[in-house]
Amino acid sequence: MMKDFTIANLLDLNETIAKELFEGKTYPWEVLPEIGDFIVKLGKTLNPEEYDHPTEDVWIAKSADVAPTASIHGPAIIGKNAEVRHCAFIRGKVIVGEGAVVGNSTELKNAVLFNKVQVPHYNYVGDAVLGFKSHMGAGSICSNVKSDKKLVVVKDKEEKIETGLKKFGAMLGDHVEVGCGSVLNPGTVIGRDTNIYPLSSVRGCIPAGSIYKNAGEIVKKVTD
Repeated sequence: MMKDFTIANLLDLNETIAKELFEGKTYPWEVLPEIGDFIVKLGKTLNPEEYDHPTEDVWIAKSADVAPTASIHGPAIIGKNAEVRHCAFIRGKVIVGEGAVVGNSTELKNAVLFNKVQVPHYNYVGDAVLGFKSHMGAGSICSNVKSDKKLVVVKDKEEKIETGLKKFGAMLGDHVEVGCGSVLNPGTVIGRDTNIYPLSSVRGCIPAGSIYKNAGEIVKKVTD
């Protein structure tokens, strides 16, 4: 078992409206097939005094700031005080956490963004889970399908876990920083408090509290 990359070690479930979705599961990617149905179920329980329900299976917090040019397809929940900017494209099966930022030309699909996540500039986030206060720099993306179209395997050194999923973006722990222009390849899992250098091509499991410079140079953060 890859204990460093379990839900318990990656994510603070108190920082998402989707806590129940993760309960009873070991790894965060196990939620991917269930996101859409969960949103429909949860949306029906949301307080209409706090959430607008503009179209079927779409719930938007009244305190959220959503640009009129944003395109939002259900099922989707936009959390309190979230910001969805000009020409953001939410393709469905998406939870945008409280205080999160979805930016210009950012595309989301089948993803859970925890509270305070920032995907503010030209990001693609598909089949992914982004932990509390994680941030993707401009132009960084989650690649979610392998070029050979085979099922995704999560790899941590010699350990391997067959996910059974053809589509698997990235799993980011809380407070992860992804540098501009980086590509997170299918099956990427990044531990809490890790920084990814700009223009990186990342694959596999990256330990918590690290700085990823390149595949051969992953160093431990030095804290004062």
